Amino acid sequence: MTKNDLIKKLQEELKSYSLQDVTCVVNIIFDSMIDAIKRGERIELRGFGSFTVRERKPRLGRNPKSGTEVKLEERKVPFFKTGKELRIMVNNKK
Repeated sequence: MTKNDLIKKLQEELKSYSLQDVTCVVNIIFDSMIDAIKRGERIELRGFGSFTVRERKPRLGRNPKSGTEVKLEERKVPFFKTGKELRIMVNNKK
């Protein structure tokens, strides 16, 4: 599912709102989540999962094309952990 698919699905469910309104709401939600992640905050969506920021230590990597070693600096990466209910639904367990 893409962002546009999500907007279209919401538009179908919420017929009283215009496509422009639904698009604006989706953008506000995603922008708020991005801002929180940038600040290093944890985002928890109960039943769905949580987003956190993890720090990666510097290390030596390899360029996949040439095979030469590349020094990778310390960096922060977003991490998603699924919630228990989502894992159960994906595995079709009741």
